[in-house]
Amino acid sequence: MHFLLRILPLCLLFVPAVAHAELLAGAAVVDVTPQTFPVLVNGGMTSRSISKVSSRLHARGLALSDGQTTLVIVVVDSCMMPRPLIDKAKQLASLKTGIPTDRMLISATHTHSAGSCMGALGTEPDPNYVPFLTTSLADTIAKAADNLAPAQIGFARIDAAEFTALRRWIRRPDRVVNDPFGNPTVRANMHAGAKPDDVTGESGPEDPELSLISVQTPDGKPIAVLANFSMHYFAGQSGISADYFGLFCAGLKQKLAPQSDFVGIMSHGCSGDIWRRDYTDPDSWTQLATVDDYANGLVERAIKAYQTIQHRRDVDLAMAERRMKLRYRVPDQQRLEWANRIVSEMGDRPPKTQEEIYAREQLFLHQRQETEVVVQALRVGDIAIATTPNETYAITGLRLKATSPLANTMVIELANGGDGYIPPPEQFPLGGYNTWPARSAGLEVTAEPKIVEAGMDLLEQVCDQPRREPQLSRGPASNAIAALNPVAWYRLDEFTGPRAVDSSGHHHDAIYEAGVTWYLAGPHSKRFCLNGQTNRSAMFAGGRLQARMPQIADRYSISLWFWNGMPIDGRDVTGWLYSRGRDHGASAYSEHLGIGGSSGNPGRLIFQSGDKPNDVVAGTTVIPRWKWQHVVFVREGASIRIYLNGKLELQATAANEFPQGFDRLFFAGSSSNRANWEGRLDEIALFDRPLTAKEINTLAPSQTEADVR
Repeated sequence: MHFLLRILPLCLLFVPAVAHAELLAGAAVVDVTPQTFPVLVNGGMTSRSISKVSSRLHARGLALSDGQTTLVIVVVDSCMMPRPLIDKAKQLASLKTGIPTDRMLISATHTHSAGSCMGALGTEPDPNYVPFLTTSLADTIAKAADNLAPAQIGFARIDAAEFTALRRWIRRPDRVVNDPFGNPTVRANMHAGAKPDDVTGESGPEDPELSLISVQTPDGKPIAVLANFSMHYFAGQSGISADYFGLFCAGLKQKLAPQSDFVGIMSHGCSGDIWRRDYTDPDSWTQLATVDDYANGLVERAIKAYQTIQHRRDVDLAMAERRMKLRYRVPDQQRLEWANRIVSEMGDRPPKTQEEIYAREQLFLHQRQETEVVVQALRVGDIAIATTPNETYAITGLRLKATSPLANTMVIELANGGDGYIPPPEQFPLGGYNTWPARSAGLEVTAEPKIVEAGMDLLEQVCDQPRREPQLSRGPASNAIAALNPVAWYRLDEFTGPRAVDSSGHHHDAIYEAGVTWYLAGPHSKRFCLNGQTNRSAMFAGGRLQARMPQIADRYSISLWFWNGMPIDGRDVTGWLYSRGRDHGASAYSEHLGIGGSSGNPGRLIFQSGDKPNDVVAGTTVIPRWKWQHVVFVREGASIRIYLNGKLELQATAANEFPQGFDRLFFAGSSSNRANWEGRLDEIALFDRPLTAKEINTLAPSQTEADVR
């Protein structure tokens, strides 16, 4: 077979093009469990070694060919692998098979209990394990290519939301903690949601999709299934372990083809900010409490999806690769001097504290300055795969899938390298472990958008189609807003800022300030969207949304949905939802709508006219935290009416006749830029007239829909 692969491209020069390619596929498994113990294991802050095996590690390969293009995908039970090691393995495999190295994809599962082949934080690569793993990867590619035979392929996806959740939570503005460099920068961090009183909400969306690429013989016998899911790792194994990834692969084989050479493969989806525990639902923590329960449950979900797959043979292949230079966030002179002092005091011993770890990391970044990363895209018929060489946030994977030219797209992270976390740029001001400069998170702030754009461009190339433009569909609740002819309508469904698009068609776009994250779940997806699409919202963490609306004068209405993340006794005012006034100031003409806090009316809607904070009118309903609510603000000259979930909540009077140019509106904060909103907003609609109670009723949730998370 190796000889055939070498001469096949030459032979095809003299063969007429065929109308439909016929797929070949082959799969293989190679044991990559360390052979020498104890072995260093990375995935933690400090160095550790393990001397026993709980479950064996494997490299699982899938080769595909259409007669013109041959490509191989390998997924390895490893925490992460450096690009030079992977490049060397590809070169060895290319010598064996004749397959070009840029037609090979090698990724890690991200188990935190595998042999270390890469230096990260306090752990070095294990010198005995690196050469063994390198040759084993080359062997996996060669064995998969040796098994090429006629095949058919299909794709399926299924929701597995209960198996994944956000682990990165935004801390309250008064609960910021220090980073390893001694600075109070940590507004968001991993597992902060374990203490609900300290946080306001998740920092981004999750990706609940479990996707499968199934490969069978022409007569329907399973050859392999390549799965993809966004969940970091299970944890808790005491020895060398493939974690839930290995158990899933074994369980899938047991269900589909136990007495065969079938190969189950679980690739790592975008999981940089993902873990299995849902901090919004502590009652769920006892479910799927063991790694076996978790893996078995995920297998059952996969089998349900597998049974819906339609396979086909007439597929062609395409693959493209881009190598990019990216800079590290290197230390300035002050931090470099700090790091040198700490590391010199350590001597030759490994780092033991967080301060020592990150001091040493600064020296690595200073020495390296930049690195090369590999981004790939491939297509198998109407199925696409994009890769990132990083620990990538869920929103990045969602964006790549949503914009891919093909609906059937999976995103594999930690592929072709292990270049650390790449948070989207808006996450850096929130700080936290994923942003602290180190080999595990050291790339430039713009690394994520650069890698995403490269991935999109490569997808367009291999698909020979332009990218799709993501857009929320309109369900009955959206149509109700549109029917009232808003002058501006912000659905807040963006993947990134700074522009909030006006969906009314009037082009009154608004601008996000810093301190906002995007694409979290919004209210009532089944009412605002169609076909199972998730309604999306923005999460505000101190930033505001600004709009200029000169045409609304003093007769207008504002409808919006809100989700409060702050405890109602956390500060004087829990947060301002809407404000009109001069930026960074308040005047006799300004107006503010928010929720009261410790200074009065805790948890109730409050309205303040002018610049006197003690002169407020309050509602009577205590609004629950972390629940979606609907409010409509109606102004008719000096008369103010405010409706909560369709019911009149309070009435007030306000200063009449705004001065000329008093046209700036703020959402998720006040004009004075104090006590800004900590939580989500969605579906902000502005109307150039006072809405009637009947019209407001068409926008409000039903009794069964109110008060949901």
